Amino acid sequence: MPKFRRRPTVIEAEQFYAGQTQHPGVQVDDDGPYVVTVHDERAHLVDGDWIIAEPVPGRYYPCRPDVFAATYDRVLQG
Repeated sequence: MPKFRRRPTVIEAEQFYAGQTQHPGVQVDDDGPYVVTVHDERAHLVDGDWIIAEPVPGRYYPCRPDVFAATYDRVLQG
């Protein structure tokens, strides 16, 4: 089977921790904290999830820490 590599893309992301994260996209309902996705769905968060900005302003999606670590490298600013 052929192999493929993800194209290099720079994203904006912040790691979520309840009571510590002050992210403008995080909202709370009876089931806990969530973000609204590009498809106008609620994606609930657990501690350690990464909140990744979608191309649509004000929309985000969560990513588990293990998937984030396997997919993204920190971009050094300088």
